[in-house]
Amino acid sequence: MEFNGNNLIELGYRSAKWFKEAINYINENNLDENQITAYLEKFKQPELIPLYEKPKDFIINIRAEHESENDNVEKVINTMKVLMKTPTLIEGAIMPDACPTGPEGHIPVGGVVVAKNAIHPGFHSADICCSVMLTDFGKADPKEVLDTAHSITHFGYGGRPRGEQMEMSQELMDAFRKNDFLNDEKLISIARSHMGTQGDGNHFLFVGISKNTGNTMLVTHHGSRAPGAALYDKGMKVANRFRQEISPETLRENAWIPYETEEGKSYWVALQLIRTWTKENHTSIHDAVLHKMNIKKEDRYWNEHNFVFKDGDLFYHAKGATPLDDKFMPDITGPRLIPLNMSEPVLIVQGKTNERNLGFAPHGAGRNFSRTQHKKSLAHKTIEEVFEEETKGLDIRFFSNEIDISELPTAYKSAKNVRAQIEEYGLCEVLDEVMPYGCIMAGDVQKNAPWKKKKKFRKA
Repeated sequence: MEFNGNNLIELGYRSAKWFKEAINYINENNLDENQITAYLEKFKQPELIPLYEKPKDFIINIRAEHESENDNVEKVINTMKVLMKTPTLIEGAIMPDACPTGPEGHIPVGGVVVAKNAIHPGFHSADICCSVMLTDFGKADPKEVLDTAHSITHFGYGGRPRGEQMEMSQELMDAFRKNDFLNDEKLISIARSHMGTQGDGNHFLFVGISKNTGNTMLVTHHGSRAPGAALYDKGMKVANRFRQEISPETLRENAWIPYETEEGKSYWVALQLIRTWTKENHTSIHDAVLHKMNIKKEDRYWNEHNFVFKDGDLFYHAKGATPLDDKFMPDITGPRLIPLNMSEPVLIVQGKTNERNLGFAPHGAGRNFSRTQHKKSLAHKTIEEVFEEETKGLDIRFFSNEIDISELPTAYKSAKNVRAQIEEYGLCEVLDEVMPYGCIMAGDVQKNAPWKKKKKFRKA
């Protein structure tokens, strides 16, 4: 009788791609029982890793301050309970600005989890290294800074058009080509065209005045754009392959790449290169504004709040949480930044690891409701009325010239409550506040989008 897949399963092997190769070899060489056992030794599979029966403990630095927050807080805690059954995790924490991102078991925004010898792409998501940078413009006129920045920055889908692109360093391009995950000419081309862009959604360019010094500050918020999203897609595919082989019970979104593998080491390097790209992206925009205004910066600092941080064999995954501990930041440039919303100050903070924060602080003000729910709640008013009410006294601009009410202040949690809970739970210390002057965001990029215009044209 011919040897087949059922025979391999009876011998204790789990279905795998190599089955066909092994079956053909065994049959072609007419191996006996002992020879089969010896041959199959090279296909030995690791023991499956089950989920924890009970979730690992996590610290809760959030509570509902208002009835409207009850559902959000309950969902955040419940999703963490499912998440913390993932077998690589040893501890976790949730921040005052936490909000769910999907079905139960998905890491929430405002979540920090610590994995041993494992990198989880799903925990940093597609917006790898979402981050903030501040440049001190001294006593420059805030309107002039905002006007100049508006003429330079770029929001919306895609990259900059040819002739308007900002340069990506040759050193970084060379480093991309040496990495297994990033050595992709299409990805590198996208990285070049997306340099100097800020995307859409909650990303912004903010101008304000330091409460302490009276200096004008420029703050940008964005992540790694399309090159980061491409790395995330590749990382999730590799992580899911490992998940199927070693822990199929683990949720797909929580799959991991074992750090000690070749793929794990390469992915870690790729993350650092995407981090470098993102910092270079912020720097390009800030330096271009300085150059056009013929101003020298007085100070600058930067931090990510959506990344993975390594400490020995432990990997701290922060999904919307600001790293405080110096060990997480290889290029310390000053205190950290916590933006709240366009009508509230950007907080300049410092802090140390304590028993509640795992070395992290909130990253801003999360949402209690989805964008759609928020828009429905305001359906009795016109978009212009909502905009007028929520931006009074501020210079608020949308790059697309289309107002996005899902990014106005009431779309977010109460900044006052987030600040109160930062203090209550002893998460960090506020050193200064950048009081708002104005802000640029992408706006409603779906309305009058170029691809919609093309569809209308085709129909006509």
